[in-house]
Amino acid sequence: MTTESQTRPSIRFRGRNFLALVVAPDPPLDRWLADLDDWLTRAPSFFKGRPVVLDLSALRMDQSDIPTLVAALQARNVRVMGVDGADVEWLGIGTPAQLLGGKADPSPEFRSGAAPVAAAAPAAPEPVAAVEAAAPIEAAAEGEATSLVIPEPIRSGQQIYFPRGDVTVIGAVQFGAEIVAGGSITVHGALRGRAIAGVSGNGKSRIFCRRFEAELLAIDGVYRTADDVDPGFIGKPVQAWLENDTLRTALLD
Repeated sequence: MTTESQTRPSIRFRGRNFLALVVAPDPPLDRWLADLDDWLTRAPSFFKGRPVVLDLSALRMDQSDIPTLVAALQARNVRVMGVDGADVEWLGIGTPAQLLGGKADPSPEFRSGAAPVAAAAPAAPEPVAAVEAAAPIEAAAEGEATSLVIPEPIRSGQQIYFPRGDVTVIGAVQFGAEIVAGGSITVHGALRGRAIAGVSGNGKSRIFCRRFEAELLAIDGVYRTADDVDPGFIGKPVQAWLENDTLRTALLD
């Protein structure tokens, strides 16, 4: 008897960590969606290409309400990749999967802490050559470094993610780029993208830049968009810090 052995391709599964933004609606949901619309008016590109986890723990929702909320977010170009805080039995086909075991640190949580001021005219973006999708840049291992120095400009579409300490950029941060740091952020050039400091709960973090043209500033979850900053600050050296749970900005001497 002749036997034949056939090698079949194996299916490989690997665990991997990815950075996602947790969005946690608060009741009443209609008011929260209205606030989200206002936020998207101020920062229309904030969720662009960013995976989102929907945390439903603060809401009391019927099973049929979850797909409706997911659809409402998708209509606003908010891509929901997973759901937390809901009964796994509720999540059927067509609903994002339930995610378990997530860690709160150092995911940034945003809340408005800026009083309305005169709107700033956004600076026109500089032409950018074809840009490839860039993976977040992180430190190699836990405990190895408490600061990160980037010796080159940050291009549009890039993200610097360093939740354990300060980030310093020797150059500009272009429109569409993002820096996420556990500590302070210093930009020795134009800050045109988003700077998110203190994401590990460090309210004493600060943001410094030589030329302010930022799309968004945030420290320990309190944010300001370009529309919330004095137009007289545009193009000048600026620092930002938290004071009484409000994000303050001032010109550097």
